Amino acid sequence: MKPGLSLTARLTILFSLSSAAVLLGLGVLIWLAIDDHFADEDYAVLADNVRLIEKIAADGPAASLPQRLGPALEHHAGFVAEVRGAEGKRLYATRDFDFRPALAAAAQAPAANDAFAWEQQGQTYRGLRAQLALAHAGAQSGGQPGALQVLVGMDTALHDHFLHAFRNTLAFYGMLAALASGLLGWWAARRGLSPLRTMASRARIVTAHKLDERMPVETVPVEMADLAATLNAMLERLQRDFARLSEFSSDLAHELRTPITNLMTQTQVVLSQPRDAARYRDVLASNVEELQRLSRMVSDMLYLAKTEHGIMLPSAEPIEVADEVQALFDFYDALAEDKGVRLTLRGRGRITGDRLMLRRALSNLLSNALRHTPAGKGIWVEITPGADAVQVVVENEGETIRPELLPALFDRFFRADKSRARPESDGAGLGLGLAITQAIVAAHGGAIGVSSEAGKTRFTLTFRA
Repeated sequence: MKPGLSLTARLTILFSLSSAAVLLGLGVLIWLAIDDHFADEDYAVLADNVRLIEKIAADGPAASLPQRLGPALEHHAGFVAEVRGAEGKRLYATRDFDFRPALAAAAQAPAANDAFAWEQQGQTYRGLRAQLALAHAGAQSGGQPGALQVLVGMDTALHDHFLHAFRNTLAFYGMLAALASGLLGWWAARRGLSPLRTMASRARIVTAHKLDERMPVETVPVEMADLAATLNAMLERLQRDFARLSEFSSDLAHELRTPITNLMTQTQVVLSQPRDAARYRDVLASNVEELQRLSRMVSDMLYLAKTEHGIMLPSAEPIEVADEVQALFDFYDALAEDKGVRLTLRGRGRITGDRLMLRRALSNLLSNALRHTPAGKGIWVEITPGADAVQVVVENEGETIRPELLPALFDRFFRADKSRARPESDGAGLGLGLAITQAIVAAHGGAIGVSSEAGKTRFTLTFRA
C-alpha cells in the first residue's frame, strides 16, 4: 500500500491553504471597499456637478444657459452631461458622446434621482440624473418656474486601472504570502511534532526484554501528555503481564518437573533390575497418581486458558446456592470430621448460572479453607440475598494472611510458602484453585474479594440475582 502524506506535510498544506484563503478573503474585502469608496467619490462628484449646473442655470437667463455650461463642465476629464428643458429640448450635451445607452440605463433606475451605471464602448460609466425646478428655465413660457432634466456621468477608467493594478499586486502578494506561510507552517509543524518523534524513538527500543522505557510526559505539550501517559500505562501493564508470564512459566516448569521427575526416577529404579509382579504393581500405582496429578493440572490450565478470551456459561438455570453448599458439605464432611473442623451454613439465595461451574468454585474455596483451618476451628458459609445481587461469604479460622499477599492470592501458582514442600497439593492447591474460582465468578458477571484479619480469612462472592 502506498504510504500517505506525513502529518507534517498535511499540516503544512492545511496551514498554507488556510493562510491563502484568509489572505484572499481579506484582499477581496479590501478590493470591494476600495471599489465602494471610488463609487461614493464618483457619485459625490456627480452630485457636485448637478449642483453646479443648478447654480449656473439659476444665475442667468435660460437662453444663455448652453454658453455658460460649456466652459464650466468641459474641463472635467471623463465627465459627460446632458441638460434638457421642460419640453424635453436638449439645452446642453457633451460633444461627440452618444447618450442613448445612458438614457436607457437611467430609465431602468428605481427612482428619478437614483444613481445608476452603464457600459458603453467597453468602458464603465457611473451616472446620476436629477430634476431641477428653476424660474429662469421657464421664463420664456410666461415666467413661471420651469424644470431642467439633468443627466451626468463619470468615466471610471482611472479607478478601474487602479483596481486592476491592485488586483495584480494582491495576487502576487497572496502567492508570496502563501509560500511564506507554507514554509513557516512546515517549520512550526515539524517543531511542534518533535515530541511525537521522540515518543516514536522511545517506542522503537521497547522489546520484550526492555519494557522499562517510558514516554516523556513532563516534556511534551499538554495535548500529547495524555497520549504519553496512556502509552506509559500500557507499557506498565505489558511489563507487569510479561513479569507474570515469566513467573508463571517458571512456576509451571517447577510444578511439572516434580511429577515428571518422580515418574522417571521410580521407573528407572524399577527397571534397574528384575522385580516381582507386586513391586511392578506398586510402581505403576504410584505412577498413576502422578499422572492423575499431571492430568488435573493440564485440565486446569486449559480451563484457565479459555478465560483469557472470556468464557461463556455452558448452561444457565436457577440455582439454589444453599443446596449446592450443603451437597459440598456432605462431600467434605468426612474430611472435616477427621480434621476436627466444623462446617456451618447460614442463609439461602438463588442465582442464575451453571450448576457445575458454581459447585467447582465453591468446592475450591471449601477445599482451600479445610486445608488452612486448624483442628477445633470452624468454616462458615453465609448466603445473603439482596434486591439485585446475592452475596456468598466463605469464612474460615486460621492464620491471618499478610495484607501485602492478599492481592496476589488469585494469581496462578501463587504460594505464600515458596519452598513448595506441599506433598498434599493437588490441582486446586497448586495456586490454580483460586484463579479458577475468580474466572468462574467473572463468567457469571460477579466479583470476588478477600480479606483477612484477627485470625479469620473471608472470601466474598457477589452474584447477580
